[in-house]
Amino acid sequence: MFSKILGKKKEDKEDITKELREAISKVQNMNLTEMRSYVNNKISSFEVSTYGLLAVMEKLTLENKTTKKLYLEESDSDVKKKKAFDLVLLLAKSTKINLKVVDMIEYFTKVYAPIIAEFDKENKEIYASRFKDMHVQALGALAVLVDDMDKEDVLRK
Repeated sequence: MFSKILGKKKEDKEDITKELREAISKVQNMNLTEMRSYVNNKISSFEVSTYGLLAVMEKLTLENKTTKKLYLEESDSDVKKKKAFDLVLLLAKSTKINLKVVDMIEYFTKVYAPIIAEFDKENKEIYASRFKDMHVQALGALAVLVDDMDKEDVLRK
Protein backbone atom coordinates (compact mmCIF):
# COMPACT_ATOMS: atom_id res chain seq x y z
CA MET A 1 0.00 0.00 0.00
CA PHE A 2 2.71 2.47 0.92
CA SER A 3 4.90 1.60 -2.06
CA LYS A 4 3.57 4.62 -3.98
CA ILE A 5 4.46 6.94 -1.11
CA LEU A 6 7.72 5.46 0.10
CA GLY A 7 9.01 3.88 -3.09
CA LYS A 8 8.78 0.52 -4.80
CA LYS A 9 9.78 -2.90 -3.50
CA LYS A 10 13.33 -4.16 -4.02
CA GLU A 11 12.29 -6.58 -6.75
CA ASP A 12 11.19 -3.64 -8.90
CA LYS A 13 14.58 -1.94 -8.51
CA GLU A 14 15.60 -2.44 -12.16
CA ASP A 15 12.33 -0.95 -13.42
CA ILE A 16 12.71 2.00 -11.06
CA THR A 17 16.27 2.60 -12.20
CA LYS A 18 15.21 2.50 -15.85
CA GLU A 19 12.31 4.92 -15.30
CA LEU A 20 14.50 7.24 -13.24
CA ARG A 21 17.23 7.27 -15.90
CA GLU A 22 14.68 8.10 -18.61
CA ALA A 23 13.16 10.90 -16.54
CA ILE A 24 16.56 12.35 -15.66
CA SER A 25 17.77 12.25 -19.27
CA LYS A 26 14.68 14.11 -20.47
CA VAL A 27 14.72 16.68 -17.67
CA GLN A 28 18.47 17.40 -17.94
CA ASN A 29 18.01 19.34 -21.17
CA MET A 30 14.94 21.31 -20.08
CA ASN A 31 14.96 24.96 -19.11
CA LEU A 32 12.69 26.39 -16.40
CA THR A 33 9.80 27.05 -18.80
CA GLU A 34 9.93 23.50 -20.18
CA MET A 35 10.13 22.06 -16.66
CA ARG A 36 7.05 24.10 -15.72
CA SER A 37 5.19 22.73 -18.75
CA TYR A 38 6.25 19.24 -17.75
CA VAL A 39 5.06 19.64 -14.16
CA ASN A 40 1.75 21.01 -15.49
CA ASN A 41 1.56 17.87 -17.70
CA LYS A 42 1.39 20.00 -20.86
CA ILE A 43 4.08 18.07 -22.75
CA SER A 44 2.18 15.38 -24.62
CA SER A 45 5.22 13.22 -25.36
CA PHE A 46 6.38 13.05 -21.75
CA GLU A 47 3.83 12.27 -19.05
CA VAL A 48 4.54 13.62 -15.58
CA SER A 49 5.70 11.01 -13.10
CA THR A 50 7.11 10.80 -9.61
CA TYR A 51 10.53 10.07 -11.07
CA GLY A 52 10.28 13.10 -13.34
CA LEU A 53 9.36 15.33 -10.41
CA LEU A 54 12.30 13.95 -8.49
CA ALA A 55 14.58 14.62 -11.48
CA VAL A 56 13.34 18.23 -11.66
CA MET A 57 14.04 18.73 -7.96
CA GLU A 58 17.48 17.16 -8.28
CA LYS A 59 18.33 19.45 -11.19
CA LEU A 60 17.24 22.51 -9.23
CA THR A 61 18.77 21.48 -5.92
CA LEU A 62 21.85 19.34 -6.36
CA GLU A 63 25.23 20.48 -7.62
CA ASN A 64 25.86 19.92 -11.34
CA LYS A 65 28.56 17.27 -11.66
CA THR A 66 30.32 18.89 -14.61
CA THR A 67 30.18 22.56 -13.61
CA LYS A 68 30.25 22.00 -9.82
CA LYS A 69 27.62 24.74 -9.46
CA LEU A 70 24.08 24.87 -8.15
CA TYR A 71 21.27 25.68 -10.58
CA LEU A 72 20.57 29.05 -8.92
CA GLU A 73 23.20 31.51 -7.82
CA GLU A 74 22.99 34.91 -6.17
CA SER A 75 24.13 36.58 -9.40
CA ASP A 76 21.24 35.10 -11.44
CA SER A 77 18.48 37.37 -12.66
CA ASP A 78 15.40 37.90 -10.53
CA VAL A 79 13.29 36.43 -13.33
CA LYS A 80 15.19 33.12 -13.20
CA LYS A 81 14.92 32.99 -9.41
CA LYS A 82 11.20 33.75 -9.49
CA LYS A 83 10.57 31.08 -12.15
CA ALA A 84 12.49 28.50 -10.11
CA PHE A 85 10.64 29.39 -6.91
CA ASP A 86 7.26 29.26 -8.66
CA LEU A 87 8.19 25.93 -10.25
CA VAL A 88 8.91 24.39 -6.85
CA LEU A 89 5.64 25.76 -5.45
CA LEU A 90 3.77 24.29 -8.42
CA LEU A 91 5.57 20.97 -8.09
CA ALA A 92 4.51 20.69 -4.45
CA LYS A 93 0.85 20.74 -5.53
CA SER A 94 1.31 17.80 -7.91
CA THR A 95 -0.61 14.61 -7.28
CA LYS A 96 2.48 12.61 -8.30
CA ILE A 97 4.63 13.64 -5.34
CA ASN A 98 6.02 11.17 -2.85
CA LEU A 99 8.06 11.42 0.32
CA LYS A 100 11.36 11.67 -1.58
CA VAL A 101 10.09 14.64 -3.58
CA VAL A 102 8.86 16.36 -0.42
CA ASP A 103 12.30 15.82 1.14
CA MET A 104 13.94 17.36 -1.93
CA ILE A 105 11.60 20.36 -1.69
CA GLU A 106 12.60 20.84 1.94
CA TYR A 107 16.27 20.51 0.96
CA PHE A 108 15.73 23.12 -1.79
CA THR A 109 14.47 25.63 0.77
CA LYS A 110 17.51 24.98 2.98
CA VAL A 111 20.06 25.21 0.17
CA TYR A 112 18.60 28.41 -1.25
CA ALA A 113 17.53 30.03 2.05
CA PRO A 114 19.94 33.00 1.64
CA ILE A 115 18.85 33.58 -1.97
CA ILE A 116 15.18 33.32 -1.00
CA ALA A 117 15.62 35.78 1.87
CA GLU A 118 17.51 38.25 -0.33
CA PHE A 119 14.93 37.92 -3.13
CA ASP A 120 12.07 38.53 -0.68
CA LYS A 121 13.78 41.59 0.76
CA GLU A 122 14.66 43.16 -2.60
CA ASN A 123 11.37 42.41 -4.35
CA LYS A 124 8.97 42.67 -1.42
CA GLU A 125 7.87 39.08 -1.90
CA ILE A 126 6.93 36.39 0.61
CA TYR A 127 8.49 33.25 -0.86
CA ALA A 128 10.00 32.21 2.47
CA SER A 129 6.55 31.94 4.06
CA ARG A 130 5.10 30.39 0.90
CA PHE A 131 7.69 27.63 1.08
CA LYS A 132 6.82 26.94 4.72
CA ASP A 133 3.12 26.77 3.88
CA MET A 134 3.86 24.68 0.80
CA HIS A 135 5.77 22.11 2.81
CA VAL A 136 2.78 21.63 5.11
CA GLN A 137 0.52 21.46 2.05
CA ALA A 138 2.71 18.81 0.39
CA LEU A 139 2.64 16.68 3.53
CA GLY A 140 -1.15 17.09 3.56
CA ALA A 141 -1.29 15.89 -0.05
CA LEU A 142 0.68 12.81 0.97
CA ALA A 143 -1.80 12.17 3.76
CA VAL A 144 -4.66 12.36 1.26
CA LEU A 145 -2.85 9.87 -1.00
CA VAL A 146 -2.44 7.50 1.95
CA ASP A 147 -6.14 7.83 2.80
CA ASP A 148 -7.10 7.11 -0.82
CA MET A 149 -4.88 4.03 -0.87
CA ASP A 150 -6.43 2.84 2.41
CA LYS A 151 -9.89 3.18 0.86
CA GLU A 152 -8.77 1.25 -2.23
CA ASP A 153 -7.39 -1.53 -0.04
CA VAL A 154 -10.65 -1.74 1.91
CA LEU A 155 -12.64 -1.92 -1.33
CA ARG A 156 -10.41 -4.72 -2.67
CA LYS A 157 -10.97 -6.87 0.42
